[in-house]
Amino acid sequence: MQLFAFGINHNTAPLDVREQVTFPENTMEHALRDLVGRNPIKEAAIVSTCNRTEVYCCTDKPEDAMFWLADFHHLQTRELDPYLYKFPREQAVKHAFRVASGLDSMVLGEPQILGQLKSAVKSAEHAGTLGLMLHKLFQRTFYVAKEVRTSTEIGANSVSMAAAAARLAERIFGDISDQRVLFIGAGEMIELCANHFAARNPKKITVANRTTERAEALASRFNAQAITLSDLPEQLALHDIVVTCTASPLPILGKGMVERAIKIRKHRPIFIVDLAVPRDVESEVAELDDVFLYYVDDLSEIVKEGLDSRQSAVAQAETIIDSNVVDFMRWLATREMVPTIRALRDQGERYRRHELARASKLLEKGEDPKKVIESLSNSLTNKFLHVPSSVLNHATADEREELVELINRLYQLHRPQ
Repeated sequence: MQLFAFGINHNTAPLDVREQVTFPENTMEHALRDLVGRNPIKEAAIVSTCNRTEVYCCTDKPEDAMFWLADFHHLQTRELDPYLYKFPREQAVKHAFRVASGLDSMVLGEPQILGQLKSAVKSAEHAGTLGLMLHKLFQRTFYVAKEVRTSTEIGANSVSMAAAAARLAERIFGDISDQRVLFIGAGEMIELCANHFAARNPKKITVANRTTERAEALASRFNAQAITLSDLPEQLALHDIVVTCTASPLPILGKGMVERAIKIRKHRPIFIVDLAVPRDVESEVAELDDVFLYYVDDLSEIVKEGLDSRQSAVAQAETIIDSNVVDFMRWLATREMVPTIRALRDQGERYRRHELARASKLLEKGEDPKKVIESLSNSLTNKFLHVPSSVLNHATADEREELVELINRLYQLHRPQ
């Protein structure tokens, strides 16, 4: 079984492709069990965020895992294959380290991805698909990410998606202290956005969520109003800025709802940032006048601000990652020798037991103990040396020199001068 990773991200696939292969949190464990249960895959973990869907697995048939990803989402392999990146063994290790360290993110050095990776590991543990190989990989991955963030300035001057949304609102409205802000969802991303917008003292903040409990919990922190998603048709027109990020598989805001809100607002503009994948806002909404709609990929230019000052940190991070890849591959090579070492020890144990049983019978017959011990030691020695001696004697001229060097190394022999 070899380590293998594959997937799509914001660099290889557009948003309309990425949103077709996401894994909502409540389906993750089922998906993992399905992947391992229906394919020759020993271990598996899935990372699914707004910017990437990746599968890490141990398998001898990577093509089966890639076919599964398309099939699970009711897609044809040919629809997904042009966007897939594929990383075997060492490349998979390096990719995991780079992702966790924020080097492969839309926001260079962003810290949220580390939490998302830890959630992926937790899901795999609960699903029973995280074995020794992936456990070791992700533990080393978290160690590397911590070392990169501690030893470099990779996260310095970075602009998060949440901060980018607030900056973009300011570019459109100028001072947003006179604006009413509506947050749809109550997850980590919305919480981060709320922090940035609240710091700019908007006129009003509203939090809409499927469950009122979570909406109220978040709203209480920002002196905001809490509503449910069913209140949106009436509440939407009352807000100038809308930031949405839910785990809904279907759009929350349709063209009709937004169009009605614009009419009620008498065509005063409304600014919408959709950070969800799959999208919370129908793409047709962008066709409406007086609507400024931005999806997660549209914020890429803003989050690149300050990138030049962090290029030296990237080089330092890559050095740390490369060193740890070498260490991990060394451990992996050692693990791959385990079956051979175990087989060698098992064979030695069989020899020992056979000769011990024979010696015990001789002692029971009254044979001289010294002669029995001598015979046992001779028999064991002959059995252990028979195979290497036979291989040397029957080796071809081309093989002999290499075998002699190997046996000298294995048995720590010194060739006569």
